This record gives sequence, C-alpha cells and structure tokens, in this order.
Amino acid sequence: MEILSNPLEGFWILKSKIIEDSRGHFQESFHQEKFERISDQKIVFVQTNRVFSLKGALRGLHLQRPPHTQSKLISVLSGEILDVALDVRLHSCTYGKYIIERLSYKNQKQLFLAKGFAHGFITLSDQAEVLYQCDAHYHCESEDGICYDDPQLAINWEYPIKKIILSEKDRQKKAFKDFTPVSL
Repeated sequence: MEILSNPLEGFWILKSKIIEDSRGHFQESFHQEKFERISDQKIVFVQTNRVFSLKGALRGLHLQRPPHTQSKLISVLSGEILDVALDVRLHSCTYGKYIIERLSYKNQKQLFLAKGFAHGFITLSDQAEVLYQCDAHYHCESEDGICYDDPQLAINWEYPIKKIILSEKDRQKKAFKDFTPVSL
C-alpha cells in the first residue's frame, strides 16, 4: 500500500500492489499497520458497506455529525465513479475545499477520508459497485449533508445535471452557506 497523494489534511489517495498470474490477480487492499505507519492515522473499521449504482446515480454529499462521525476507506469493485470529498471541519485550514477523484476497478485507487469530510459520488460507467469501510457505525439521527449542486461549491460532476438520478433525501440537502461546520 502506498499513498499516491495527500492533497488535503485528512484525505489520502491510496493504491495497493496487484499480483497477477495465470489465475487472475490478488490484492491486499488494506493493511492496518502499514496504513497507520504511512498516514500517522489510527483506524479500526467496524462497518463495511457495499453499494451498487446505475449510470448517473449520484449519492451525496453525506456525513454523520459528532459524536458519530466516520472515517471512510472507499474502493470501487466494478465500474467507474467520480468521487467528491468536501472538508467541513470547523477549524481546518482547508474548510470548504474539495477533491474530485475518478475511482475505478481499472485504476484500483482508493480514498481515505478522515472524520469531518462530506462525501459523495456519481456513477460514470453503466453500473458500479462501491465498497466503503467505516470506523463508526451508521447512526440515522446523526446524518447530515450538503446539496450536490450548491452554486457556492460549483462541483463539476462531469455528467449532465438533467440526467442525474437522486434519492428524495438527497434532493432535500441544505446549501453549503446554511451548513454548520463539524467541530471535532
């Protein structure tokens, strides 16, 4: 496992070595000790979620508020997504900044988001399967989010807005200017 990039404090783009042979390939997608050594982050995952989405499905921007904040490790098992991580930590020097990264089965990149990031993605391929591991359990009452098409953020989802598939819950997210930053 190596860190390809660390563009914001608490956000890492990771890649693991793939070993191929005549049967296919093997990949150690996460190794706790290695990750802690290279990132200086202590992490124990307690929940793994698997999401299947069709082309144009947008999920996000989601997070959980304290005391149920989550760090996440995001991987794509099939297909391709455009992933967005927005720093919403109150005292962060990168508050309000976001990173956009293409993740796919082909490029085998993974993202690690520390507590205090809002997260979302849109499926660019016909379908995609995403796996994300969390260091805290889902807590419905702590859910919060920001509108995916907030004009202040101006996120380029690289997909026609009129064709985006959204849940009713994601249609009702608040504007970034009305969002209360996360205090950790």
